[in-house]
Amino acid sequence: MTEARSDAPRMTISDPQVMRALAHPARIAIMEYLGSRESGGTATECAEIVGLSPSATSYHLRALAKFGLVEQAPSRGDARERVWRVVSASWMVDAGRDAEPTARAAEQAVVEAHAVLGMERIRDWSRRAGDEPAEWYDKALFNDTLLLLTAEELAGLNEAVLALLRPYRLRGRQSDPPSGARTVAVHYRTVPLA
Repeated sequence: MTEARSDAPRMTISDPQVMRALAHPARIAIMEYLGSRESGGTATECAEIVGLSPSATSYHLRALAKFGLVEQAPSRGDARERVWRVVSASWMVDAGRDAEPTARAAEQAVVEAHAVLGMERIRDWSRRAGDEPAEWYDKALFNDTLLLLTAEELAGLNEAVLALLRPYRLRGRQSDPPSGARTVAVHYRTVPLA
């Protein structure tokens, strides 16, 4: 579903209870934020991203920790500050082809929560696009393309696209970003149609 860190293996989340815990927009945003930062983040920092109070965000962080998705990170120097990090910044949900209906429903809930986050980003861009500098306005792209592929070709396409994205991941570029760089959301999905 999402991937952000190349130094750890991808975590596959298949437990319905963990998927249900993750199927919350704030928790997905927290996972994304922490996964994009090598130094992790505090509840206050995460709260700014998800638009909740630090105490509400702490609740979500503890829930994610309970299911092994985040953990406490080493302090940044202030022992009073609680820093969190993802266990694996590269994760996906997969109930499995033969999953029980409850597992399939939990997986669907995560997929839908993730899709809502993506749609909110698109709507936000659409509302403010006219106020953006021309250099950014002219480069934003919406593209839907129907392809005719074999399963092997689809696997190759996915591998090639992910390889193209890898050098630009936020986590790897934060320490020395190029001048003028901004965070850009890329929504890439390939799903066979019926």
